[in-house]
Amino acid sequence: MRRLETQLDGPILLEPQVHGDARGFFLETARANVLAELGIHDGFVQDNHSRSAHGVLRGMHLQPGMAKLVRCARGRILDVLVDVRPDSPGFGRWESFELDDERHRQLYCPDGFAHGFCVLSDVADVIYRCSAYYDPAREQGFRYDDPDVGIAWPAEIEPQVSERDAQAPRLSRLFTSARSEGSSTSR
Repeated sequence: MRRLETQLDGPILLEPQVHGDARGFFLETARANVLAELGIHDGFVQDNHSRSAHGVLRGMHLQPGMAKLVRCARGRILDVLVDVRPDSPGFGRWESFELDDERHRQLYCPDGFAHGFCVLSDVADVIYRCSAYYDPAREQGFRYDDPDVGIAWPAEIEPQVSERDAQAPRLSRLFTSARSEGSSTSR
């Protein structure tokens, strides 16, 4: 497995060594010591698997304290990360990566980044490992089409989004309200 360069500071794109022939392929998707050598030190405690149809867009989601290791086991997706660390010089910047079942790349989404994806193939199975247990009380999200963030989703896709994602606040509002709540509860 090797680490590929990313523009944002924090995310890591991984490319595995795939052993394939006419029968199919074999690859390692995770090995703790190799992940650590490549800069991923999180212990993963929960694995999730989603299946989505063409055009489904899920995001932008985050849970403070949770990192993810994402791969597309079937199909092809455009995977997007947004830096949501309030004190980061990259706050609000995004980067996208194509993940698919041919190159088998994985994307490490560190704590402090929101994650979302759009399905480019007929169907896609996305598997992600999480460094914390899912907690609906801590989960947050912002609009996938927030004009201040300006994510360039594929123009040829008519996004299918959940009502929750369609009604999510803008990133600036999410963090303004989080800071206000934090100030009032800490006094």
